[in-house]
Amino acid sequence: MSSTLDNRIIREQILALPEMATWPEVDILFPEEGPVRKLDWLLPGIGARAVGGRMEDTHPAMAALACTQINIILVDDMLDQEPEGAHVTMGPGRTANLALALQAAAHLLMDRCPVPASRRAAATQALARMSLATAAGQELDVRNLQGEEAYWAVVQAKSTPFYGAGLEIGALLGGASAQVSQALYRVGQLLGEAIQVFDDLEDAFQAPANSDWAQGRNNLVLLYALTADYPEKERFLALRARAEADPDSLAAAQEILVRCGALAYCAYQLGVRHRRIHDLLAELALPHPEALEDLLASQLRPFLTFLERLAPSLAEQFMAMAGVPS
Repeated sequence: MSSTLDNRIIREQILALPEMATWPEVDILFPEEGPVRKLDWLLPGIGARAVGGRMEDTHPAMAALACTQINIILVDDMLDQEPEGAHVTMGPGRTANLALALQAAAHLLMDRCPVPASRRAAATQALARMSLATAAGQELDVRNLQGEEAYWAVVQAKSTPFYGAGLEIGALLGGASAQVSQALYRVGQLLGEAIQVFDDLEDAFQAPANSDWAQGRNNLVLLYALTADYPEKERFLALRARAEADPDSLAAAQEILVRCGALAYCAYQLGVRHRRIHDLLAELALPHPEALEDLLASQLRPFLTFLERLAPSLAEQFMAMAGVPS
């Protein structure tokens, strides 16, 4: 979704809490110039607009969501031992303190939304439920549970509450009923699942090898290649063992991911979820569905570019299955 919002709006909301100036890193995380860094941060405004509310009433909620997402990323990078994570430069202690501060700031920011107190209270509860659900999902993720059933359980616990709550919060602040707000939460859940599948695809086809190759993390693309039956499986397993150290082995293994059906399977899973979202929106008959339609199109665009690069024949099939206008 295109937006005239810029980082200044998010930054001003966050720095209105004087304690946040304690961390000079806020200048890097929330710079003053340029467009809003992440489309995800606009979810409350998109949800509010879709139900007929005012986007500007959700500016503090957008800042709250920005704080929450950065908090999640800081913790996730520490858990995954990402070599470029903030904990490498800041140290784990300062990073943990900043993550805690951002989580607390998010809840204080929610109370600054210029809407009736009952709406703010409902939206703040939605944010708290999301934070708790995400923490529980992180706990499941670090256990590295195996198999596709476990994969979806972790995704639904860890990845989808953020997107669901983002739209739900916007709907609540925009004056929607509990029923409509819950329906938008479901839309966000499905969107979160689709985003996670695309993240897995990008990680699997990244070069040099993403840490998912070496750590055995639950990545749907690799999970398919490790568990499905196909002629090149033994070769894939041998290449996978060398993928981190040998770029040629990684490239050959990635080619097998396309040929064995792993890419097509993930495209199918992503398409199913977009189809369900379109069906839900058709049932809701929202005042401004274009707000959500623009969001879906923005999230799909990089995936379609990715798909056309690796397997052009799949792109047209995906568009038809997902109900995406050509």
